[in-house]
Amino acid sequence: MGFAPTAPGSAPDTRFGARAAFAGLAIALVGVPFGLLLLLVEDRWPPLSRVDADARDGLHGLAVHHDALVTALKVLSTIGSAGVYFPLFAAVAVWLAWRRLPRLAVFVVVTVAGSALLNALVKLVVHRARPVVADPVAHAAGKSFPSGHAQSAIVAASVLLLVFLPVVRSRWRPLAAAVALAMVLAIGFARVTLGVHFVSDVLAGYALGAAWVAAMIAAFNAWRRDAGKPAADPMRGLEGRHAERLGAARPLRRDP
Repeated sequence: MGFAPTAPGSAPDTRFGARAAFAGLAIALVGVPFGLLLLLVEDRWPPLSRVDADARDGLHGLAVHHDALVTALKVLSTIGSAGVYFPLFAAVAVWLAWRRLPRLAVFVVVTVAGSALLNALVKLVVHRARPVVADPVAHAAGKSFPSGHAQSAIVAASVLLLVFLPVVRSRWRPLAAAVALAMVLAIGFARVTLGVHFVSDVLAGYALGAAWVAAMIAAFNAWRRDAGKPAADPMRGLEGRHAERLGAARPLRRDP
């Protein structure tokens, strides 16, 4: 029995076109703020410079007088460091490959490693010095813009949600997203309060990380489309139909 070819303008093509347009819009919405921040930093826009200086002095002044706070912030910085993320996501990728989800394993590796390379490249081009404070409580090597910790935090949180949402019950998904968001914001706060980044560095890290994740989701869905599969819904995870392979105790509502 033969199959009729899909006619141009058919429902699947329309849905794919709408999703592609939405992905492009998402990338633009998070990419444009990064570009704007970069321009303002390069031009030393006075309002942004004042925000950076006030946050640097005010938050660092708070940290100098609270040793317990500094310790907690350093723990957060360690959690958000490459030394934690790279082994963690290498293990996740290996596990996904073992669970017969190679496409998802590749997504994890490319998204996490690519984000780190992108951050290093942008730092090299912008070449912004880190904040200088009178009584430093922490030190960091390298350049300042954009914050690698902030970018890694939003990429890591997004990747974990995109991979593991299929095993989280629908009623718990908002809580999982809220916890991830709280961790991302806490890591950014830690970097500014420790005096190793400006507020604009952290915001740029968030924007660049979000843009990179949006681009990787679009690439992942294009890959699925080429393989004859429907685009994944990020709100349900990238491989929702394989929840059992991800460790679900019993079958959840399956995505296409």
